[in-house]
Amino acid sequence: MVQECRQGVSRRDGRPTFVLVHGAHSSSYAWSPVLQRLALLGHRALAVDLPGHGMDARFPLSYQTPQDLESFSAQPSPLAEVTWEENVTHVVAAVRRVAEYGPVVLVGTSGGGAVISGVGNAVPDLISRIVYVSAWCCVQLPSVADYLETLGHRNVGSALVNWRSADPQFLHMAKEGLMAEATDEQFRACLNILEPADSARVLTADARVQAGTWGRIPRTYIRFAQDRAIPLAMQDRMIAEADALTPGNPFQVRTVDTGHVGVQLRPDEVAAILDTLG
Repeated sequence: MVQECRQGVSRRDGRPTFVLVHGAHSSSYAWSPVLQRLALLGHRALAVDLPGHGMDARFPLSYQTPQDLESFSAQPSPLAEVTWEENVTHVVAAVRRVAEYGPVVLVGTSGGGAVISGVGNAVPDLISRIVYVSAWCCVQLPSVADYLETLGHRNVGSALVNWRSADPQFLHMAKEGLMAEATDEQFRACLNILEPADSARVLTADARVQAGTWGRIPRTYIRFAQDRAIPLAMQDRMIAEADALTPGNPFQVRTVDTGHVGVQLRPDEVAAILDTLG
């Protein structure tokens, strides 16, 4: 009798679930500070590990101490065969699961933006809002690599990065690009949660949004004003391109004064914005 009663009750309760997608060389752990704040605000949230990330991350033996840098730099990425389509399919499956309980707010940061665009193209009716947190949103150009080329970055094939390097020049460039406003201690903490392997195929895939599917979803772009990996002008370019594609459904735009990994440095502000969207 209890089982029969439960089957007769809808599992949907009207509350949104936030599905959070990380970027390249990262994992669900990148969202941990935002997850904590969302929980304290009473929200449900799920941070997804993309294929080959999180507990499935690949750490070559040459990456361990003492590092064998010659071997590390010579080998291909263990994730070289992972595709953008696989990432999209993985997140679509998560969205389908949580959609059983109520509305879904799909959120991506950095390279995760290209993934959530594909999810929006695939299952627009399952997403109540899509949110780009200083993330790539390909509209006029096919891929993240194409947009990076306009910034002068022509070599996007390197999918193995030695985040454990002690080279002063590398550390300076990485800090300036990712979190210039952070303390050195915060910066090193961030480096130690990054993963060495990723797939260049994800960056070169055609991840353009489609007006007839993705374009129907209410959307928000959270700009990071100090981002140097996706400069503010590039964020504004993608927002403008998307708004021109679907002028009847423009981006709602919010801004946080932080760098590229602002989800870790400014989680209170990011969560507060997401709270208003929920």
